[in-house]
Amino acid sequence: MNQELDYAEMLEIPVNTVKVVKKESVFKRKRDKKEAPQQDELKELVVDSVNERVGAYVFAEDLTEPAKPGKKSKRREAAALEAWEQPRTNKTSRVLIIELVAVCVIAAAIFITNLLMPTSVINTFLSSFSKPAEAAEPSYNELKLSSVVGAFSEAEVNMTDSGAITFTAKGSVYPVYGGTVSSITEEGGLYTVQIAHTSTFSSVITGLTSVYAQKSAKVASNLPFAYSDGEHEVRVTMYNGDELLNCYTLSGEVPVWNS
Repeated sequence: MNQELDYAEMLEIPVNTVKVVKKESVFKRKRDKKEAPQQDELKELVVDSVNERVGAYVFAEDLTEPAKPGKKSKRREAAALEAWEQPRTNKTSRVLIIELVAVCVIAAAIFITNLLMPTSVINTFLSSFSKPAEAAEPSYNELKLSSVVGAFSEAEVNMTDSGAITFTAKGSVYPVYGGTVSSITEEGGLYTVQIAHTSTFSSVITGLTSVYAQKSAKVASNLPFAYSDGEHEVRVTMYNGDELLNCYTLSGEVPVWNS
């Protein structure tokens, strides 16, 4: 017993129990019933004495075997993990709420701006994305022109010095390029038709006996829009705005722009 106590005192290990062995005398005798309580008192005295010598700062340590992990231990671990993750979850929730509020504020600002100031910079900027980009209109000399008479017509097509295309023959009349009929006028039984090919480029055809198309109708270069009985000259002139064009030549019966 003294060896165990000396070893514990040397390591400064607190003691909470001690084994007390009492040598029996040579002559065996019946143990007194009071012997057990005396041994317990002796154990307590020895433990107190050792702990006083080790020091007051040493705390008592439970030397019993640790309990095996059970359901309560697992529940404690789960509760500790949940308590550790709870601050992170709260922080993420706050960030999401702040982002949602910011989006709602921006949407409300855009709505109010659209309602009160339709011509604001924001509306102009946003509308630029919603409107499809308009294709640039080609120049008149980028358009490929077509013959004003049919492919099987025997009409002799000529060009004047002023830039007018003329012919006198019976048959269908075609536009030099597709477009929209701008106007139709009649004088002395003959018709004059103006066709808008672009916003600036147009053609005027005079001396027509009859017209198939109506005003605002679409016409195509491969479909006839009028008819000539061959008794009057048909004249075709082309304009860029108010300017009479003569910057082309005839290749057979087809007008071609000068390069």
